[in-house]
Amino acid sequence: MHVAENTPAKVAISDKFMLSMAGLPKQTAKKTMEFVSKFRQNPRSPGINYETINDAKDKQYRSVRIDQNYRGIIRAPDEGDIYLLLWVDKHDDAYDWARRHKCDVHPGTGTLQIYESIEIEVPEIVEVPTGSSTPEQPETPTVTPEQPIPAEKLFDLSETQLNAIGVPREMMRAVRALRSEVGLESLEGRLPSEAFEALYLLAAGSEWEEIEADYINKHDEPIDTTNIEAALERAGSQRSFWVIEDEMELQQMLNAPLDRWRVFLHPTQRKLVERSWNGPVRVLGGAGTGKTVVAMHRAKWLAKNTLQSGEKILFTTFTANLAMDIEANLRKICSEEELSRIEVRNIDSWVSDFLKKQKYPHDIVYENNEKLKRIWDKALMLNSEFPESFFKEEWERVVLPQRIQSLDEYKSAKRTGRGVALNRKQRLGIWDVFEEIRAQMHHAGLRTFEDATLDAADLLREKNIRLPYRTVLVDESQDMGPQALTLLRALVPEQTDDMFLVGDGHQRIYRRHAVMGQCGIRIVGRSRKLKINYRTTEETRRFASAILEGQPIDDMDGGNDKGTDYRSLTHGEVPTLRGFKTKAEEGEGILQIVRELIENEVDPRDICISFRTNRAGEYYASTLELAGIQTQTVKRKADERRLAGVRLATMHRVKGLEFRYVILAGISNGQVPLPITQTNSEDPVELRQNEISERALLHVAATRAVKGLYVTWHGEPSTFISQ
Repeated sequence: MHVAENTPAKVAISDKFMLSMAGLPKQTAKKTMEFVSKFRQNPRSPGINYETINDAKDKQYRSVRIDQNYRGIIRAPDEGDIYLLLWVDKHDDAYDWARRHKCDVHPGTGTLQIYESIEIEVPEIVEVPTGSSTPEQPETPTVTPEQPIPAEKLFDLSETQLNAIGVPREMMRAVRALRSEVGLESLEGRLPSEAFEALYLLAAGSEWEEIEADYINKHDEPIDTTNIEAALERAGSQRSFWVIEDEMELQQMLNAPLDRWRVFLHPTQRKLVERSWNGPVRVLGGAGTGKTVVAMHRAKWLAKNTLQSGEKILFTTFTANLAMDIEANLRKICSEEELSRIEVRNIDSWVSDFLKKQKYPHDIVYENNEKLKRIWDKALMLNSEFPESFFKEEWERVVLPQRIQSLDEYKSAKRTGRGVALNRKQRLGIWDVFEEIRAQMHHAGLRTFEDATLDAADLLREKNIRLPYRTVLVDESQDMGPQALTLLRALVPEQTDDMFLVGDGHQRIYRRHAVMGQCGIRIVGRSRKLKINYRTTEETRRFASAILEGQPIDDMDGGNDKGTDYRSLTHGEVPTLRGFKTKAEEGEGILQIVRELIENEVDPRDICISFRTNRAGEYYASTLELAGIQTQTVKRKADERRLAGVRLATMHRVKGLEFRYVILAGISNGQVPLPITQTNSEDPVELRQNEISERALLHVAATRAVKGLYVTWHGEPSTFISQ
């Protein structure tokens, strides 16, 4: 190696290095951390014994000693000052990796890629005259004999197109010869990530124009494939390489090598994060596509790059639990200074605190408030034509969202989405009930949260209150009702980088629907969608998506979100479904699953049992504890990793979390969906919405699984999984 000693060296660490490090024995991992820290300080130190690797795919590869048995693979420059940490493994395995993998800059994308460079035998494609039978030909790569081999190629892409998405020239022939998704999947791990993703999405039905928009960057100047430093500055490289600049950040990464989201962002995510937007942005995406990760990195980027003195970012979500989880994760990626500029609050607590400071004269009450229940009981005596459930639904779906205060307003109100038509006389009788409720609440000094939220928006305008917020970020925006979105719009003036909202209608579990445009949030031209699932396997994604198949899901702005255009790139076992005769037998079955996982060296903290009700959770916790297996029930506080034990959480609480293994317990007919949700209304539209919410809840719980999913029941299975 020949480098100028007075030139400061840069060290970049690859995601593959972090992945390989996560599989090391504890003591070796500790030694690796110590080596990386010292290496980062001075990769040219005489104490580092670089060994040349014979027959390595790159002549600049070197091995470095971690301990007696383990070696790291590093790309050390002949010219220049960029050092790359690529892999760590047992001595022979590390050398074998170096002989099979290339690390170079792709001439079409400018991305620094790592890929397996091995020769793949490609058979000649036999042209078959029209009308003749197609002879059997071997697939490339090979497939099992049971699988029929299509006659047509999987892709009709030119070399120019393949080059544009990052396919190495030496692999183009093999890619163009593919004739099934099975063959494509066998190239996963061999192809560079950017190329495989683009091909996978094309095979799944994406149009070339979509791929072009998401994956292809235009370059003004020719790409210098020898310039590693320039390559590392491109978004395509930053999904896989991280230039180490901060020792504390490095130590945090090394302590949690699987937390890739901290520094490695997909180019489609980085495009959303690191730029200025001329107004509100909405980001859609299925479970596991990284919406919250994008929102957190957006908060960090804004705090670092856009705020003036005294300005802050409000990062809000619907539940207190999610707000705590987000704040805990922001601490992993933000400096203290950046954190001081980001206020994380759930919407309810923000509204309550703001109104207290404004000397609000009312008490905010929720549906289960005893005073409110008595007011409702008295008012319902005025009209017996409809059941109580009808009035509650009319109140929540029509009266509160439209701030209806008078009979005239109610007579002209839109009742879109209600399944029971009303004539003029019926509206008069119904308003008697609502008028009584309004009057009694006013007399008692009570306001619903929905009314109080809009009161807060009014106060902002009427008093011209200027809050320190420069930007509002909203996570799980599908759970925000129109009142909350109207208030959030009022918190910041319309300007660049004013609002950033992420969500997914498929995960709406709280029955609140809103149209952003009707709340003053105009997203035309600034709507994006994430399509790669980074959490679950494709097998789990398919199972979870099937729960919502055929259900109408909105995009939070008056349109539909089909939800079929995202994919997982990882594969695993098909979810395990197990039925039992009795509740006791199901409990024993779950116990057996947990024991098997622990015997296979799965950390109990990486296992979560999720269920529909708290009572069910108490039963499963008791079953495990009696068998000597420690448990931790995740409730209001954030899940504390330091506490030992198998996790237990309701399906509502597990939202926003992820675990290597998830057991969905008690998915029995009569428990899921919860019976009361299917009988508490006589409105067919309302019952349909209840069913969709229950399906969404099960969908959310299933998508918490990273590696494996188990589903158990006793008696008959839920209709959601048996159809």
